[in-house]
Amino acid sequence: MKRPQHLAELIEKCEAGTASPEEIAALNEWYHSFDDSVATVSAAEQITEAELGQRIQSRLRESMNAAKAPAVYRRGWFRAAAAILLIITVAGYFIYRNGLSETAQVAAVPVTPAPAEIVPGGNKAVLILADGSSIVLDSASNGLLSTQGNIQVEKLDNGLLAYTVNGKILYEDDAAFYNTISTPRGGQYQVTLSDGTKVWLNAASSIRFPVLFTGTERRVEVTGEAYFEVARDISKPFKVKAAQSEVEVLGTHFNINAYDDEVSIKTTLLEGKVKITVPGQAAAQPARFLQPGQQSGISKNGEISIVKNADTDEAIAWLKGRFQFENTDLRSMLRQISRWYDVDVEYRGAVDLHFTGQLTRNENVTNVFKQLALTGEVHFRIEGRKVIVTR
Repeated sequence: MKRPQHLAELIEKCEAGTASPEEIAALNEWYHSFDDSVATVSAAEQITEAELGQRIQSRLRESMNAAKAPAVYRRGWFRAAAAILLIITVAGYFIYRNGLSETAQVAAVPVTPAPAEIVPGGNKAVLILADGSSIVLDSASNGLLSTQGNIQVEKLDNGLLAYTVNGKILYEDDAAFYNTISTPRGGQYQVTLSDGTKVWLNAASSIRFPVLFTGTERRVEVTGEAYFEVARDISKPFKVKAAQSEVEVLGTHFNINAYDDEVSIKTTLLEGKVKITVPGQAAAQPARFLQPGQQSGISKNGEISIVKNADTDEAIAWLKGRFQFENTDLRSMLRQISRWYDVDVEYRGAVDLHFTGQLTRNENVTNVFKQLALTGEVHFRIEGRKVIVTR
């Protein structure tokens, strides 16, 4: 493909972690366009691995216009990219050539076909109705899905789910039917509740909620990770229960990360004000309040901590289609990646590493691990849906 404009500057920004998702995608597309799984050679041609490698590097240099490139390539990016292309091409060429006669001519040298690629996640979820029946939302047709009492459940043209009152007069003693929306690993979904509150669910997450909010409060339960834009109603506070924590708001935007395999429950506030409590431990742990830009953390033993200048971009990067890391340990990174791509991770040896940077959530998993491996600090091998990590 055509080389992106300002390539050197783009690579500098990627290394510094300041590139936008669009810039990262452009660089990834250009880099992966170097498909050297085939090489035009003659079987009778005597060529060494070093000579073949030189051919590959020449192709890279021509496209990158290395004569005008800054010193960033000397820091390893070019050598790493060329090395990957060299390994792929040399292996395919020499394995194939050894099985040919000296006079045979070939137009292309194939490599062993790769296993089926693991693709990124998408809009996938299951709706469990009050009667226990379930609807697979990603395969359901648009339109009315269910009527429960005075509430209609509708799948909109954009694939989102909406709960709306069907026009009847509502009373405080109307039954509060509870529904649950659950996303699998490799899934995400958005729902608009009957009060107008919008909820985005990340992979391997769920929300349990009444189809109609009655009484003096609006209460839902969350597992995994969810982002809320709460409709304001000062007469009915909105409360979110996540593991042992509870978040109370009137109207605000915030993100909750409450996966069981994370070390703490994190609530990040972007707009408004919320109160954080640990029910059952009120005496030992008083309520804490968050202002926009702050993040609370609740440890496994119920202790609340507050980060006053939290990285809100990192907290909601998943909403914008990317992974964002700031001195993040490798295991935490791979937990996020494994949920989105529905893969298991196996560690062999010590992997106490930290990373800073961004990755798009739209890449196939092979390309994601190829980028991480360019650091030279860690190696990945994919076997089926398992990723093996070594130093």
